[in-house]
Amino acid sequence: MNQLLAMRAFIRVVESGSFRGAANQLLLPRSTVSKLVTDLEKHLGTRLMHRTTRHVAVTPEGEEYYRHAARLVAEIDEADGAVRGSKLTPRGHLRIESTATFAQNILIPHLPDFHAQYPHITIALGTSNRTANIVGEGVDCAIRAGDIGDLSLVARHLFDAGFVTCASPAYLERMGTPAAPQELAGRHCKVGFFSHADGKAKPMLFVKPGDRFTVSELQFSANEDNGQIAMMLAGLGIGQNLRPFVQPYLESGQLVEILGEWSHPPLPFHVVYPPGRHQSARLKAFIQWLIERFGKGGVPPATLSGR
Repeated sequence: MNQLLAMRAFIRVVESGSFRGAANQLLLPRSTVSKLVTDLEKHLGTRLMHRTTRHVAVTPEGEEYYRHAARLVAEIDEADGAVRGSKLTPRGHLRIESTATFAQNILIPHLPDFHAQYPHITIALGTSNRTANIVGEGVDCAIRAGDIGDLSLVARHLFDAGFVTCASPAYLERMGTPAAPQELAGRHCKVGFFSHADGKAKPMLFVKPGDRFTVSELQFSANEDNGQIAMMLAGLGIGQNLRPFVQPYLESGQLVEILGEWSHPPLPFHVVYPPGRHQSARLKAFIQWLIERFGKGGVPPATLSGR
């Protein structure tokens, strides 16, 4: 039995919650992963997990062994990386997740630079509005906006993006330009977002020193940025979106910024990934590139905040 490989298999089964997930991450047949864990149990003389056709549950002995094994394998990987890191160029495959709008407007335009620096790293970029299970789905890292709810992940701050209130020239010519957010509660149409989780509309928020105003009534809404921006471009109404996402349309004149003296609290963006034991040289290279490219000084401030 290859005990180190068996330990790796067991660790991946625990973290992914299934033999199939572990097999996908290790690029091994499911039957091989199952046999490795079975051989490890025979070697230890104890059952590490209970198996059914639909569920895997770790035994108390398995939980104890997992803690020790994960730490040991992490130390081995760290030792290997320390010796090999100075000699090897990062290479291999990365699975990354982000929203479609972030990928389209921010990440993808800069990927040629990453490829020029690391030509031996391939990338599979998943774009979705849902929150991916990073460990369970074999995702190396994800770029997320707002608060990071999963405290088991490492989160590295990239930047804060400011909001812009805007509308199409055709809409403003037809309905007029509001001088204050209070005017939006009248005859103006509002274009916003609804939560894909519960279907509830998210209010528009306007803040300036000593004043705060919210608009909850929306005539049109979408559950992701591209849809909401398309609605504004179609002249359906006034909306708020992140400056990096609407900047091209502001520059082209397809959208016009209004109510500039009112602000919406900026939205932080982070790259999140599993703790250190999962980091490879290629993942470290990508995370460092993200921070250098989009962190302080990486993206022009005007693109992010407009200030």
